[in-house]
Amino acid sequence: MVRGANLSCTITIKIYVQIQAGLKVHLCLDSLVQSHCGNHRKEVNKEDEVLQKMAANLEVITSRVLEAPCEKRKSKNAKYIPRGPTYWNAGAFHRSYMEMEEVFKVFVYEEGEPPIFHYGPMMDIYAIEGHFIQNIEVSHFRTKDPNIAHVYFLPFSVTMINEVVNETDSYVWGPMKRIALDYVSLVAAKYPYWNRSRGGDHFMLACHDKGPEISFTIPDLHKNSIQVLCNANTSEGFNPSKDVSIPEIYLPFDKTDGMIGGAPSSERSILVFFAGGLHGSIRPVLFKHWENKDKDVQVHQYLPKGVSYYGMIRKSKYCICASGFEVASPRMVEALYMGCVPVLIKEHYVKPFSDVLSWRSFSVEISVEEIPKLKEILMGISEREYVRMQKRGVQVRRHFEVNSPPKSYDVFHMILYSIWLRRFNTRVNGTSES
Repeated sequence: MVRGANLSCTITIKIYVQIQAGLKVHLCLDSLVQSHCGNHRKEVNKEDEVLQKMAANLEVITSRVLEAPCEKRKSKNAKYIPRGPTYWNAGAFHRSYMEMEEVFKVFVYEEGEPPIFHYGPMMDIYAIEGHFIQNIEVSHFRTKDPNIAHVYFLPFSVTMINEVVNETDSYVWGPMKRIALDYVSLVAAKYPYWNRSRGGDHFMLACHDKGPEISFTIPDLHKNSIQVLCNANTSEGFNPSKDVSIPEIYLPFDKTDGMIGGAPSSERSILVFFAGGLHGSIRPVLFKHWENKDKDVQVHQYLPKGVSYYGMIRKSKYCICASGFEVASPRMVEALYMGCVPVLIKEHYVKPFSDVLSWRSFSVEISVEEIPKLKEILMGISEREYVRMQKRGVQVRRHFEVNSPPKSYDVFHMILYSIWLRRFNTRVNGTSES
């Protein structure tokens, strides 16, 4: 693969922004400018001028975000203003989000043909791939000028790679990995943008379980690029400082009609509910202790005939979201959609949008070791605290909703916002051929 030549001088801007209580997110931009570091300086080439302008632009944006906690002004056009304990820092989030909506630009590589490129599933559990690809292609965030882009999108769908290559359920890894590798090699040879950052300002998006496996084929993609994944498992190489966790959302159709809403907290008669297959390492423990053991703890592999899965969610106070083969599951979003407080039983999982959202304010998290005490833990939560969590979940679900066309603060915009945050960590090199 083509590499940029070594450069001799570095200008570094390092800024710290308080995003959440107790955590400082390091926002860093390195603009490398080709020059002699002695008494003589070469004329800065056009590409380096572009990078310097980008650095200055990001510095201005960051300074505005830093002002957010002290700033009281509100956007007259804002239909929603984040408030309350569901956010680590609502003021910083709101200000940074507004900047993102105004200036963020994404370059989508045009190479490739459907169904593998520029296309993805619009229904079922991997639907977020298709919805994101479709929306970014027509969004105001997209720019046709790669020189003003903040990030570059590799528009392939791992789900569609799998469907095209594998007509059966077996995985033929060689051809699947080759498609991704060939695509990155193509854009790296045709454009300068991949090489100058070694993929650091590029991103891929995958909800398919094997999304991380595809990225392993391309070392720079796995190590440097922003991986936007449903399967956000730190034990499998997910790096929350550069990668983005997104929700897995099951869409029986291509939209959320009929999926939003449920009974108020006072009318939910079931303490806790779960239904799902016996797979992975966590669910067998759950079934061992609670399947058909307690009328308040409704844990099923298969629901009785005539019992509605969504109906049970809408009648339950708490809904268990336990990992299966992989850490991702659509149950978290289903619970939020229908007003049920999520109970997360997962290991090595980075929760979606956790840079911004305080999950502990609207969900319960228990360890595998605590499964035998599940009922005791939930019964120990006061009615007042449960009602608070339930109301906060209703408030926060806007960030997980799929809309066509997208609306401010919905899942499409939250994905872009998460990418926007990580863009500040990217090193971008001015490149010149030797």
